[in-house]
Amino acid sequence: MALNLEEVYKKAGALLEGHFLLSSGNHSQFYLQSAKVLEDTKRSELLAKALAKQIQEANIKVDLICSPALGGILTGYELARALGVRFIFAERKDSKMTIRRGFGVKKNENVLICEDIITTGGSALEAATEVEKKGANVVGFAAIANRGLCKRVGSDIEAKEECKLPKDLPLFTLGDFVFDTYEPDECPMCKAGSEAIKPGSRGN
Repeated sequence: MALNLEEVYKKAGALLEGHFLLSSGNHSQFYLQSAKVLEDTKRSELLAKALAKQIQEANIKVDLICSPALGGILTGYELARALGVRFIFAERKDSKMTIRRGFGVKKNENVLICEDIITTGGSALEAATEVEKKGANVVGFAAIANRGLCKRVGSDIEAKEECKLPKDLPLFTLGDFVFDTYEPDECPMCKAGSEAIKPGSRGN
């Protein structure tokens, strides 16, 4: 039976409807709060195993999972467990993505970058760049869900101009969520007098 990702998010109370400010700076009527999905450890394990199956079926050799903090840590750790490989995370210091805390990356190690949600893939690409600087090979990207700007394995949705991920590497996710997004100046909710909020940020 195929996994219904939208139903998973709805049951977890993680598909929010309102007026939201996205990390891209654009506005949307919908917001995916993956932390709510991942707070259930059994559900997290189930999703990670489904994602791991895709990667294994693609015959991609993975030695290490690296996730951008903070959002990708839970997904990346569970995926590493499902694949039986090591896990590390990259984090921002002075606005720059870095690998710290004594984490090591070996030369020629095959690394998969894992996020919770892929929107443009900007943070994932920054983490990939840091891994490559240390001599490792980035073999692909993964996430629970794709916002529809990047092309994932098994989807008919083509990559949009905003996608920052390299076109020659695969993106594995469990499904696509395609929502309308608006530049702030063009947002109909703003024009109606509503104020955008950013869930998970300070004060929200």
